[in-house]
Amino acid sequence: MPIFVLLAGLAIGLSVPLLWWSFASARSSDGNVQHNLLRGLDGLTDLRTVLLTKSAAERAVLPLMQRLADLVRRFLPSGLMASLEHRITVAGRPADWPLERVLAAKLMLGVAGLLTGLFNLSASPGPKSLLFACLATGLGFVAPDFVLSRRGRERQQQIQLKLPDTLDQITICVEAGLGFEAAMARAGNSGNGPLADELVRTLQEMQLGSTRGQALRGLIDRTDAPDLRRFVLALVQAEAYGLPMADVLRIQAAELRVKRRQRAEEHAMKIPVKIIFPLVLCILPTLMIAVLGPAGIRMSRFFSTAGLP
Repeated sequence: MPIFVLLAGLAIGLSVPLLWWSFASARSSDGNVQHNLLRGLDGLTDLRTVLLTKSAAERAVLPLMQRLADLVRRFLPSGLMASLEHRITVAGRPADWPLERVLAAKLMLGVAGLLTGLFNLSASPGPKSLLFACLATGLGFVAPDFVLSRRGRERQQQIQLKLPDTLDQITICVEAGLGFEAAMARAGNSGNGPLADELVRTLQEMQLGSTRGQALRGLIDRTDAPDLRRFVLALVQAEAYGLPMADVLRIQAAELRVKRRQRAEEHAMKIPVKIIFPLVLCILPTLMIAVLGPAGIRMSRFFSTAGLP
């Protein structure tokens, strides 16, 4: 039993600071890149000087995270790796969640869950403890996937919320005489959020030699938003059949505005159903105690003074 306590404490004690240091070091990556670019203008430096400019976390923790990621990548099936890559892409490839850190986090949390389950199994052997050990290991291993999926859903919601207004802006620019790429550039540069960033990236892919259809399909793969997928497919079909782009944009923008309003009405209709559970479980019992409590106290006093049991 003490050895399992030691192993569980060691695993949890190592996983938490390693994850914190790895994610904290990513926050300063942009500043480090800019600093290195400015230093590169003055001349080349050797590898030892560059390594000494990094923090202790970057020199000690990041190589360990890389080794752990290589270990997980070696045993993880290619299908799961592709699914994980897709989740990271849909989440916008955040700077603090690269593939290496996600793989290392999956390994460390899985080991921490396994050791915690073994400690519980040694303390109270039985089928329930064995089931708890399996569940703790599995939950620790898939916990980063849940976080990435949640961030991806939030990003998709932001894209779907901004899409009708962005399409209106692109439609106005196209009707004013701008080309489709120029209208996308204006909407992407003047906007903010994940949709504007994706529009700018799509334009960059076009400038690098990709066709409009290939760049737009890449936009679909990176966002995986249903409304944006339908819009892109409509654009590709309009380009293939030679339809006026302004008419297609106007129709798609009107349709997306209707869908956004319907989606808002749907969320509003779900609110009364969601209120029922806290109302029944929390508010009504408190209200009954506040209303019937004094009456119950008076009744007990009355029966006690009347001599009744």
